[in-house]
Amino acid sequence: MSPDVPLLNDYKKDFFLKRFPQTVLGGPRLKLGFCAPPYIYVNQIILFLMPCILGGIGTLLYQLGILEDYYTAALSGGLMLFTAFVIQFASLYARNKSMTVERMLTTDILAEEDEHEFTSCAGAETIKFLIPGKKYIANTVFHSVLAGLMCGLGTWYLLPKRITLLCGSTGGTAVLVFFGWMTLCTGEYSLIVNTAIETATFQTQDTYEITPLMRPLYIFFFVSVDLAHRFMVNIPALEQMNQVFHILFIFLPFLWALGILPPPDALFLWAMEQVLEFGLGGSSMSTHPRLLIMFIVSAGTAITSYFIPSTVGVVLFMTGLGFLLSLNLSEMGFVFKHSVARHRVGTKSKALPSGSEKQLTWKECLFYIMILVLALLESVLLHRFACCSQISKNGPQAIIGYVLMVLLITLWILREIQSVYIFGIFQNPFYPKDVQTGTLFLEKQARLMKIGVVRWILLNLVSPFAMIAFLSLDTSLRGLHSVSVSIGFTRAFRMVWQYTENALLETAIVSAVHVLTSSPDVWWNRSLDTGIRLLLAFKAINFPWSTVLAVSQVLVGIMRDRLIQFISKLQFAVTVLLASWMEKKRRKSTTTLCIFNTVFSPFVLVFIVFSTLLSSPLVPLFTLPLFLVGFPRPTQSWPGVVGTAACVCADTVYYYQMVPSLTAALRSAMVAGSLGLLLPGSHYLGRFQDRLIWIMILERGYTYCWINIKGLELQETSCHTAEARRVDEVFEGAFEQEYTKICSINEHLGNVLTPCTVLPVKLYSDAKNVLSGIIDSHDNLREFKGDLVKVLVWILVQYCSRRSHMQENVHKTENKAKASLIILPALDTSPQTQSSDDTDSLNSEISDDWSDDIFGDEPTSKKGKEEKEQLKVLQSINLPIPGSVESQSVDDHSIGKVHENSLYKGVLLGYPAVDKGKQEDMKYIPLMEFSCSHSHLLSLPEEWMSNCLPNSKMREMSSLFPEEWYQFVLRQLECFHLEENVPNVLEEIAKDRVLKDFYVHVVMTCYFSLFGVDNMDPSPGHILRVYNGALPWSVALDWLTEKPELFQLALKAFRYTLKLMIDKASLGPIEDFKELTNCLVEYESDWYIGLVSDEKWKEAILQEKPCLFSLGYDPNMGVYTGRVLTLQELLIHVGKLNTEAVRGQWANLSWELLYATNDDEERYSIQAHPLLLRNLTVQAADPPLGYPIYSSKPIHIHLY
Repeated sequence: MSPDVPLLNDYKKDFFLKRFPQTVLGGPRLKLGFCAPPYIYVNQIILFLMPCILGGIGTLLYQLGILEDYYTAALSGGLMLFTAFVIQFASLYARNKSMTVERMLTTDILAEEDEHEFTSCAGAETIKFLIPGKKYIANTVFHSVLAGLMCGLGTWYLLPKRITLLCGSTGGTAVLVFFGWMTLCTGEYSLIVNTAIETATFQTQDTYEITPLMRPLYIFFFVSVDLAHRFMVNIPALEQMNQVFHILFIFLPFLWALGILPPPDALFLWAMEQVLEFGLGGSSMSTHPRLLIMFIVSAGTAITSYFIPSTVGVVLFMTGLGFLLSLNLSEMGFVFKHSVARHRVGTKSKALPSGSEKQLTWKECLFYIMILVLALLESVLLHRFACCSQISKNGPQAIIGYVLMVLLITLWILREIQSVYIFGIFQNPFYPKDVQTGTLFLEKQARLMKIGVVRWILLNLVSPFAMIAFLSLDTSLRGLHSVSVSIGFTRAFRMVWQYTENALLETAIVSAVHVLTSSPDVWWNRSLDTGIRLLLAFKAINFPWSTVLAVSQVLVGIMRDRLIQFISKLQFAVTVLLASWMEKKRRKSTTTLCIFNTVFSPFVLVFIVFSTLLSSPLVPLFTLPLFLVGFPRPTQSWPGVVGTAACVCADTVYYYQMVPSLTAALRSAMVAGSLGLLLPGSHYLGRFQDRLIWIMILERGYTYCWINIKGLELQETSCHTAEARRVDEVFEGAFEQEYTKICSINEHLGNVLTPCTVLPVKLYSDAKNVLSGIIDSHDNLREFKGDLVKVLVWILVQYCSRRSHMQENVHKTENKAKASLIILPALDTSPQTQSSDDTDSLNSEISDDWSDDIFGDEPTSKKGKEEKEQLKVLQSINLPIPGSVESQSVDDHSIGKVHENSLYKGVLLGYPAVDKGKQEDMKYIPLMEFSCSHSHLLSLPEEWMSNCLPNSKMREMSSLFPEEWYQFVLRQLECFHLEENVPNVLEEIAKDRVLKDFYVHVVMTCYFSLFGVDNMDPSPGHILRVYNGALPWSVALDWLTEKPELFQLALKAFRYTLKLMIDKASLGPIEDFKELTNCLVEYESDWYIGLVSDEKWKEAILQEKPCLFSLGYDPNMGVYTGRVLTLQELLIHVGKLNTEAVRGQWANLSWELLYATNDDEERYSIQAHPLLLRNLTVQAADPPLGYPIYSSKPIHIHLY
């Protein structure tokens, strides 16, 4: 990218400078791109200040002592309600008035140029411009009522006397009242006049008009705190909060403009996730409906536990519900429902998706039931008989705490040795180093998998029961009807199963602090129960250096969780800073920003801390070191349903094929711990050849998780290639480089990608070879012609063999012995001398015999019913038709009963409709019968019997027919189911001269169609064109193209012959017919040879054909290429991405496209960078902002 290219072009920059003031003010468009009349600006100012005027009336009456404060609020709210309805109905009237004019206009040129034509101060166009109105009538009413309520409560909130009592300063009161009303005016204007384009945009389209509710939502929240303070007196903390909120209230427009506060939909989802995960011990869910249902059920569990009167009942309830809610209940309910359906019907239900029954069997259900029963028994017995009332270093709870510490250290060690790097920094000496030799590597990795089995047992069977024992022995459970017990222990018992590793770390540290401060007089033990201590413990563990962090006594968990996020964000900020400095093209322009960040680093740290506290992404504007705090959003970062959108193309099928095998490999790696801690929101990147796989963890529970797999584009664009090359370097440095030291350091430590492991996956390897010297070799092209005839013979014989086998199920076997009359060209392979006149004209006498003596007075061009009537005349004939059989073809089988269907074939295809007296270079085809009664089993379809070539041409080409090969192919058939001796039957069929002539006719006609008029060696260009289905023109072209099935068989034979030519040139010549047959059989069963653009190519990939081949041409290099896909188990490199780097770049993408509308394909933020993987991260975003070519629906993985 050139350093002179701006981040925003001139048009987008002007657009942004017009939009941002509108966002700050809440909707007024005071900066327009055209010259507008003054009343446009005056009207907007009046509408903007209207709430302040109406509220000022009530405030003045209150200050004068005429009205009480609540009457003042009611008056202001009523006036605002009336004004809002007037504004909305004025907009509705203006739209209806101009509707007829709009219907007459096909193109609004002024609107396209962002210009409007105004006629008067109160004209329809003016009102439409100022007040666009609502899409729904319900919103018109609802938003107007909401505006009145907000104005009334806002007036009450900003009463000067009230604010003076809070802040105690007249000057401060004046500032808070003035700017407070400005905040209220921005909210009112956005709600009822013209909605501002918010910086914090979550949805790509505001279908239900949720954006106007954003500002009123936060205003009502601030007012609600003041109302709580009014009616809940003598609470100092609430008073202090009210004072702080009054000060923050005047900064709301800036927070809205900076995009820090989330829109209502994002806020709702984010709040549910935070409460569910950190307050109730659950996990963020794979879909929004699942999140809502799980939130309601989990909250109901905590509330119910508060009202249970018995301590034993509380322990049983929390233990049982904690285990059940950590399972994938939707899958269990689904399987149970279909099991009931199968039981009622009595048959196996077909509605169950493939794999569901395999995923959850009765053994697994029994396993869960046993775990639940054991957990309930353990908790109730320990709580009832072993719980002590005193805190002691030698008590049972302390002993179990020591066991938890040992388990934590053991599991940490077992997990770290499964990955290629320890802590993401040091090379793991136990990890196999023979990645290039796949078999040896897998053998060594299998040993690590055995260690992974031990880890799984400790993690999923031993650790949960140890933690349940620790919790059940806690003395805090004896104190009932406590909110802290209900919330804290509900979360603790749930976390034991939901996030076992996190819960183990939390419990171990709480136990350590518990032992170190075991005196009953310590504040930690006196004031907080174990549940609250765990609630304040670790929320997320996504950084390997976590174990060395200092632990605080009180807020250890929350502080540590936010500290982990802070470290990750700080790493991302440093990476962005280094990436900008390392980019030589823009070093001059980014030097200032780098110096600015260095000088004002304390302020940068404040932004990082603020985003950490909100658990929101750190947004680098344009991916430059210019940081802002993004608005909090759910873990998935995008509003849509996972896997419903992707930029599908021809390459998508490769990801479809590999996903099942990849899922199985991921399951094994997750169970072993090779991918580290599996936390919702974690991102992984897989790499193989030109494929890039983006994996995201959506949900995590006990022995299961939900993931989403995306496939990135395969096209080798410059940005894509640059970052893909760096990904390859990172993985090569981890897996393929030989290290002299035992614990070498990761050379790519600053990259956002950290290698984890290698997965064996069954997929297609893609190899592209240059065919120079093969496809342009004269010797190869000369052999190509002879091989083509052989391949045509083989394919047609195989086709007829399969066809006859299918017909055996329909026809009776006794009808097979009847003689068949077949129409064939009159071939005479014996040498004859004939004049050109004879070969270029038809025999008129034979023509008269065929059309008159046999079929009466009816012309031969009649079809349909007339032809069927002609068959009735022939049914009683027992002798051959005079002149129909040449002397050399007559044998003992010439006399017999005539088969009606065979004669019908002859009538339809043996006697083409020809006008009387018209000269053609053809001969009529006489009736001939097979010498073998079973030859009809290999008879080709009747529509292929028509003639299109001159007899002289056919006689000339028939000499190319490989008779020995033809007989060999017939004798190799094995698909007949006859009572007679099959080899003898095949021998008789092979000697049937009539059948052979039939094949000669069809094969050589196809041969002639594929090569055209000239019988010269084909050129490489000719082979490529025919391979692609573009046949040269010839007199037989129409004949072949009118028969789609035969055309496809001929094209298939041509492609097989090309593959045979390449194999012969690469592997050596074919020795005999048997070897040639084996090659063709292999092509038929294990290969798909065709075009990449064909639908059958995709079908072959989905059916997992072992090999695929396609011919192509590279116009840049001027060479012919062969592409070979081979299905085999290959190794995919997988690494973990910095979660905050992904979230930050996606947040910038959302801001840049949805707000700044910077959709330039060459914009700076999409350019490749080896440290940030900027281009790949943008690709992996959900459409329409990103463009992955494949995105799976949520995939369920069993972690056992």
